[in-house]
Amino acid sequence: MSRFNAQVDARIYPPREKHVVIFDTFNKLMSGEEMELLNDHDPRPLHYQFLAEYDGQFEWEYLEQGPEEWRVAIKKK
Repeated sequence: MSRFNAQVDARIYPPREKHVVIFDTFNKLMSGEEMELLNDHDPRPLHYQFLAEYDGQFEWEYLEQGPEEWRVAIKKK
């Protein structure tokens, strides 16, 4: 059984759709649930956007940090 309730592979989406899909997935999580984000670069700008829009409402944990793949666990508080 996976630790994650949802997964977003951002690599398959056009750039303009990535954040929309990621935030939509996060918003569907219940408190305490986690999603896994896969990306081909460091999603640091996304982390800053989460801090701006959801400060105190999530946990961000890098599971893998490149060089070819980044994996992040994002937990809804």
